[in-house]
Amino acid sequence: MKIRTAIKRDAGFLLKYDNHISEKELYCVISLGRILIAEEEEHPIGWLRWGMFWDNTPFINMLYLLQNYRSRGYGKELVMFWEKRMKEKRYSIAMTSTLSTETAQYFYRKLKYTDVGSLILKREPLEIIFMKELI
Repeated sequence: MKIRTAIKRDAGFLLKYDNHISEKELYCVISLGRILIAEEEEHPIGWLRWGMFWDNTPFINMLYLLQNYRSRGYGKELVMFWEKRMKEKRYSIAMTSTLSTETAQYFYRKLKYTDVGSLILKREPLEIIFMKELI
């Protein structure tokens, strides 16, 4: 698997699978270099998109792999690649979140993310907030 920063031509692939971001915002995030694309044989198979919590803490907003590429270690590889980049930029912590009904919570805990809080929205399951020290 190869990991690279997303470019404008990746927008079609991303918009096809990511209904959590508007097209306008997606282009903005791409221009900021805040999406990593996972490729296999030069075809995109997934991505990691992030933003900044409180404008100073890297926060994974979306980690997604196409169905046929899940449970192969690609998600772990993407997160570790991203964490390395964040360390290089001198960030000391990283954050993410997931719904309590999703199995992603176990994935993040295996990667040493710890539960640090939660958020409750109307008609939504509990959102678990995770943090990891980037040492």
